[in-house]
Amino acid sequence: MKPSDQITAEGILFTDEYQLTMAQLYYRMGMHERHAQFDYFFRSYPDYNSHKAGYCVNAGLEWLLDWIQAARFREQDVEYLRGQTGRAGERIFDGDFLTWLRGNGTFDGITLRAIPEGRVVHPNVPLAVAQGPLAMAQILETSLLNHLNYPTLIATKAARIHAAGQGRPLLEFGLRRAQERGANAGARAALIGGADFTSNVGISHVLGYPPKGTHAHSMVQVFMALGEGELGAFLAYADVYPDDCLLLVDTIDTLESGIPNAIKVFEELRRKGHEPVGIRLDSGDLAHLSIQAAKMLDEAGFSDTSIVLSNQLDELVIWQILTQIEEEAPRYGVEADHLIDRLVYGVGTRLITSQGASALDGVYKLVAVRDEGEWVPAIKISETPEKTLNPGDKLVWRVYDRRGKATADLLSLDDEDPREVDRVLLHHPTEHTTYRVLDQRDISEAELLLVDVLREGQLIYECPSIEEMRERRRADVERLDPGVKRLVNPHIYHVSLTERLWDLKQELIEIVEEED
Repeated sequence: MKPSDQITAEGILFTDEYQLTMAQLYYRMGMHERHAQFDYFFRSYPDYNSHKAGYCVNAGLEWLLDWIQAARFREQDVEYLRGQTGRAGERIFDGDFLTWLRGNGTFDGITLRAIPEGRVVHPNVPLAVAQGPLAMAQILETSLLNHLNYPTLIATKAARIHAAGQGRPLLEFGLRRAQERGANAGARAALIGGADFTSNVGISHVLGYPPKGTHAHSMVQVFMALGEGELGAFLAYADVYPDDCLLLVDTIDTLESGIPNAIKVFEELRRKGHEPVGIRLDSGDLAHLSIQAAKMLDEAGFSDTSIVLSNQLDELVIWQILTQIEEEAPRYGVEADHLIDRLVYGVGTRLITSQGASALDGVYKLVAVRDEGEWVPAIKISETPEKTLNPGDKLVWRVYDRRGKATADLLSLDDEDPREVDRVLLHHPTEHTTYRVLDQRDISEAELLLVDVLREGQLIYECPSIEEMRERRRADVERLDPGVKRLVNPHIYHVSLTERLWDLKQELIEIVEEED
């Protein structure tokens, strides 16, 4: 793609056609400058078929902000739209609308509040709230969803894999299997969610992390084809990288060839004053091979070398590997805990593609419009009650119980503060008779989650570093109940409405149904 074409494809026109046709309709009706509010949220956790997430990790905000600040309608974009025609051959976009876009087609009027990246988040909770002129707030929808849905999906998957691996190093290896340049956003999200490093060199440089990797089977194959064998390949690699020697040992036979040859090379390295890093297993029964590899390395005096596992790993596979190691390692005289403590996980396809749940069902919905200086709540009713919107300008609170554990995310009207009342009613979003009441003595903290990010197009927020986001994720996950963190059949985390918000929702539903 030519550089100029890339700007066109990834700039302000990185949107859906219907956003532009709606914007023109608003312009024609004189509504384009009327302020509106849109909430971004997702409706359900990722469902991986055999297991399901009990929480998500928010990601993607910083890159969205970068796009918002750079995107604007250029002359080339306007001219492209000018050439679009409909079924009758007439222009879709009129000249006066295009002139308006050329002069006003930026996001300088958008105010944005958002939950920071790295925070644990839950369904139906606004993760971002956009307010601004209706036409441009509408055009923002597609790119906002694109920038936030996928990173949150991958950060969530990484967090689950990190948890399954009991905090052992996690390497993101997905560049070759990712959806084109989405690999960069995916690698960044994986780092937020729990990956320690990525093999992706470019994004590692941009984010300030050293890329990690080993070598391929092809290197061993080349030496074998030239008559120097697996041992010759290992010796050459160790000679070039004596202090970073990690050998892939399954090209021929892991136990009969690969590990014995690796040990010979490691012994030669040690004689020269270097310590090997370890080995990598990329095929076969990884639990059994890990046990046997640990036994052989221990007997050779390399009990502190790492064992990197790769090949179609995800949270359940890692969980199964560790369970098998805990059961079988003692039988071979291998200490299970010590073996687990030396494992490293290289996770590729199933992380970068979020295998089993390939998309987050994030949506961007109108919840209020500005009229005579006041926000007027708007609602969309669905035959599926869970899809009926929570209307109006809202605040998002995280309520912690006496233990300091997160017990609910509470949506309130913008003038409510659950810290200022004696008793807090938490109403189920759709069930009329389902609610619970907490006294203040039951609450250790009520935390506001949304923060101001953009004010009329101006950035007023300092984006945290990857490490700060990781620490925020670790802290949030620690404050979840164990049942919510379960990999399979997690407990349901409560997302609730205040009584006033519930009453407003029911009132709007009744009005719409009476008018229908």
